[in-house]
Amino acid sequence: MKKAWLGSLCGAVVLALAAGCTSGAQAPAGGSGSAATGLAALIAQAQEMTNEQLFAKAIAESNGKTMYGIGNTSRGATAATSFIAELTKIDPSYTGKIDWSQPKNNSIFTTLNADITSSQHTYSMTLIQDGNQIQSKEINTGNLLNFIPKEWADAKGVDVAADGDPLALETVTKIFMYNNIGDTGTQYDNMWDFVAPGQSPMFMGVNSEPVGKNFLYMLTQDKYAKVVKAAFDALPADQQATFQKTVDAVTPDVATLGLSGDDAKYALAWVKLWVAQYNVQTDDGPICNQLVSSSAKGESALLVYSKLRAIEESSTSSVKNVTVAAYQDGYQGAGGFGYKIYEMLPKTSPLPWTAMAFISYMATTTDGFSAWSKDVGSYSANPTINKDHSKDGFVDGTDEFPAKDDKGIAWWTSDEGGRMVIEDPAYVSKTAVTMSDWVDMINNGK
Repeated sequence: MKKAWLGSLCGAVVLALAAGCTSGAQAPAGGSGSAATGLAALIAQAQEMTNEQLFAKAIAESNGKTMYGIGNTSRGATAATSFIAELTKIDPSYTGKIDWSQPKNNSIFTTLNADITSSQHTYSMTLIQDGNQIQSKEINTGNLLNFIPKEWADAKGVDVAADGDPLALETVTKIFMYNNIGDTGTQYDNMWDFVAPGQSPMFMGVNSEPVGKNFLYMLTQDKYAKVVKAAFDALPADQQATFQKTVDAVTPDVATLGLSGDDAKYALAWVKLWVAQYNVQTDDGPICNQLVSSSAKGESALLVYSKLRAIEESSTSSVKNVTVAAYQDGYQGAGGFGYKIYEMLPKTSPLPWTAMAFISYMATTTDGFSAWSKDVGSYSANPTINKDHSKDGFVDGTDEFPAKDDKGIAWWTSDEGGRMVIEDPAYVSKTAVTMSDWVDMINNGK
């Protein structure tokens, strides 16, 4: 069934691109519909090839040349070094290189689109995040094209429907954590506890890191709104009464924002409280450093799980000082959110075979994904190349740092586990049209 579905998808993609469009959008001026059509034909061929065949194509295409890649993650450079070493093992005479860049301040979309519409094209592939902008600026316009490696689609446990369109390299998780020193008087056993009166969890600004804003949009999707409502129902009556005032206040906004479902008002209420109360921070690194400190009693945060890796144990800072909220027995609601980093090709890719071989290398091999798999909270869309971090907190047989004992993506996304909110590019792109200004109005009023 998986191969049949993939074949149908490939055919549909090729036909759509051959017509010079994606999702009904005409190929933009300056981008060349014929170029996109030509690349679509190469993608269709490549999706039937093994890694061995793709690597041979890459060697033939880029020997003596430099392929330029661009991404939201600097780890693309580490993976590139490993990939070049792999090609050199196959052919010792190979002298190709990969030059990797990481634009700052969310400028990757401007940089990519300028390259695509220019007369000279530089970038052959990208590792890119933010489903909202990817959908609206790249997929709908046909500027970035999707490639699904055969060995990825055939791997055990891969969900082609969920992770193949566009192709996800990994899911990065941001989770609710809190400082556990002493008796803080607050029980963080429900996602509503983080928006209770007096709470101000640390979180990156919603307009400085768009994936955080996408999380707020995703909460209104019916699947996740039900999770928010179930967590509300689990609260004591007095706490429900406190939050009900906000629920009633945002109820008219459900229709205004074009949302649907009986539970959307609970999601909107949580979002409104979160945006009004969170403690704006510029980066997850400083958030983590603060949260693990002995001076952070009573503080909480929503941050990238893998940041725990950088903590140096001392008398004033320790991973022992933090608790993963969703790991506690009886926790109610979403334990955090996950956003994906996607592997895609500009439709003007100068070295497409090398780009697709590199994409497949990262998506299907242990060495290719090793730059990311070393950390907790970073999960390949290919389960066969993920590492087990479930006992990372153990030292000499004793669980010294329970927060590091990563339960894995299957647990995080299950209804019985972390109930993680996973970004959906199509949904966030559609919802952002109305919700972005609504969120900004609350955010600006802080």
